[in-house]
Amino acid sequence: MKNIVILISGRGSNMEAIVRACTAEQWPARIAAVISNRADAAGLSFAQSHGIVTAVVESRGFGEREQFDTALAAAIDGFAPDLVVLAGFMRILTPGFVARYAGRLLNIHPSLLPSFPGLHTHERALEAGIKVHGASVHFVTAELDHGPIVIQAVVPVKPADTAADLAARVLRCEHVIYPRAVRWFVEDRLRVCDGRVDLVRGQGDGDVQWLMGDDA
Repeated sequence: MKNIVILISGRGSNMEAIVRACTAEQWPARIAAVISNRADAAGLSFAQSHGIVTAVVESRGFGEREQFDTALAAAIDGFAPDLVVLAGFMRILTPGFVARYAGRLLNIHPSLLPSFPGLHTHERALEAGIKVHGASVHFVTAELDHGPIVIQAVVPVKPADTAADLAARVLRCEHVIYPRAVRWFVEDRLRVCDGRVDLVRGQGDGDVQWLMGDDA
C-alpha cells in the first residue's frame, strides 16, 4: 500500500479526480494527505469531506523559497510519502526540494510539453495558431516543466476558441490522464531511462500513453 501526498493551491480539481479514482478503482494506495500553501484553498474542504488529513504551510510566511520548501518537505515527510503529486500547486520548487523527491514527484501541465512551458499556455497556443493542444503528466525535475513525460492528452484547437474554451477542453482530459498516471506509478508500471518513461503493459484497455480528447 503506497502513500500519496497531494499538493494544491486552490480548488484542486485534479486532486478530486485522483481521490475519486483511487477509491473507485481500489488502487493499492491511499491518499495520506492533501497539503496546501494557502489556508483558503477550496480543495481542502473536499479532502476533509472524504476523510483525508489536510495541512497548510502558508507560503506567505517565508522570506526565501528555500525556507518554505524546507517547511513544506517536513510536513510532507510526516506522511511517509511514496509519491508526491502536484495538483495545481502554484509554487516554483527549488532544486533541493525536487532532488529530495526525485523519481516520486509528478506534475500536470496544460500543454503538450515541451511546447509552452510556464504560464498562460492556452493564450500562447492560440497566438501561435497551432491546430492541436493538450496536457502532459511528467516527472518533476529542476528545469521547469521539462521532466520525463508519462502521458499526454491531445485536443483540437477550434477556429472560434477562446482561451477559456481551450482551457475547459484540456481540463476535462487532465481529469482522465492524471489519475491514470498516478495509478501506473502505484502499480509500479513506470520505468524511467535516459529521460524517457516506458510503461509496463498490463491487461485491459487504456494502457496507452496518450489520449485524444472526446470532442476531436
